[in-house]
Amino acid sequence: MKSKPAVVNRIPITEARINLGAVVKRVHLNGEYFILEKDGIPIVGIMGADELEDYLELQDPRIREHIRKSHAEFIAGKSRPVADFLSQRAASNKEHGSRRSKA
Repeated sequence: MKSKPAVVNRIPITEARINLGAVVKRVHLNGEYFILEKDGIPIVGIMGADELEDYLELQDPRIREHIRKSHAEFIAGKSRPVADFLSQRAASNKEHGSRRSKA
C-alpha cells in the first residue's frame, strides 16, 4: 500500500488566523501539515491531534524501548496471525464459560 506524500503548506500566521476553519479542516480530513510563519520565519506547525499524540508518546523512552522489543520479537518470528490468536481466545473463553455454568 502506497502512502501519500506529506503535503506541507507554509502560510503567514495572519492568513491562518483568517482561514483557521479551512486550515483545520484540511489538516483533519486530508492529513496536511501547516507551518505558520511570521515575517517569513517559521514559528509553529499544525498537525492532526492523533499524529501529535503518537509523536508525543514516542518521546517517552519507555515507549520507544517497548516498540524496539516488539519489533525484535516480530523479526525473530515470535508473532502469529491475529486470526489464530482470536480463535484461540474464543475457544478459551468458551471453555471458561462452560466451567462457570457447571459450578
